[in-house]
Amino acid sequence: MDQIIVGVDVGGTAIKMALITPNGEMVTKTQEPTPVALGEDGILQKITAMMNTLLEKHGYTRDLVLGIGVGIPGPIDTKNGIVLQAVNLHWKQPVLLKEKLYALTGLPVAVDNDANIAALGEMWRGAGQGAQDLVLITVGTGVGGGVILHGNVISGINGVGGEIGHITVTPGEGPSCNCGKTGCLETYTSATAIIREGRQAAANGKSPMLAKVLAVTGSIRAKDVLTAANAGDKAAVAIVDQVGFYLGLALSHLAIVLNPAKLIIGGGVAAAGEILFSRIRTSFARFIPFSYVVESTEILPATLGNDAGVYGAGWLIRSQFVN
Repeated sequence: MDQIIVGVDVGGTAIKMALITPNGEMVTKTQEPTPVALGEDGILQKITAMMNTLLEKHGYTRDLVLGIGVGIPGPIDTKNGIVLQAVNLHWKQPVLLKEKLYALTGLPVAVDNDANIAALGEMWRGAGQGAQDLVLITVGTGVGGGVILHGNVISGINGVGGEIGHITVTPGEGPSCNCGKTGCLETYTSATAIIREGRQAAANGKSPMLAKVLAVTGSIRAKDVLTAANAGDKAAVAIVDQVGFYLGLALSHLAIVLNPAKLIIGGGVAAAGEILFSRIRTSFARFIPFSYVVESTEILPATLGNDAGVYGAGWLIRSQFVN
């Protein structure tokens, strides 16, 4: 049999895992709940058990495994494979993940931040194919991202490169952010922000559609706001206008500094489609002083969905061991 790579994306809710060929073909994938309560050792043992099950099921022996790539939500010392902190996993102290997982499996291990591996996944097998300079912006409960230049992730000295959600877009004002600041991008564009604005529009009577949703279900989802906007609800359209404006503004900053070929938007909010992307592109062009940058920069949706992380984790290994 040919060699195989194990790609792992660890989240606070689930551990996603896939077996991927060095050419980027996914053989199989699986997902199991993350045993957060069992601590770091319990999670690493779960990864090992999941891997053993997949390998045995598909007839791979360990000598055929090139290595294990792992994405973790938090800042990472990628050189040494140390997770500096992972709040969603309740890891408050550094975890020697590379060392510990190697001890359990005897296999090479590579580790990076979950947003970074999602960006690598999109570069390898998703919307970023053909580009070596790109940025992935994930718009979900919060706003995160990964920056890739010349095919390499830019993490920064403390591993927090790509924290796009905390770009300030309204200095000295605006909603409070979980980071402690006000005016962060994610306070205007995340699903959380869209829900906040949607509830307000429903409560003050500006959106009959959202008021009906709230009355029937007792809650508002970001999806409800986007659906209402696509149906022409004026208050919902105004919310999407705001999201598109601020995303375009922030992306223009990134484009001027990094000049990437592609700006890829993932996460649940990206499913809004052209009603959102047209507004992002308009705002982006407004704040870019160079027409050739506007013309050469693609703004497009991510294509891999929840598989981006396992593909990117696989790329961590492929880039080390495959020419």
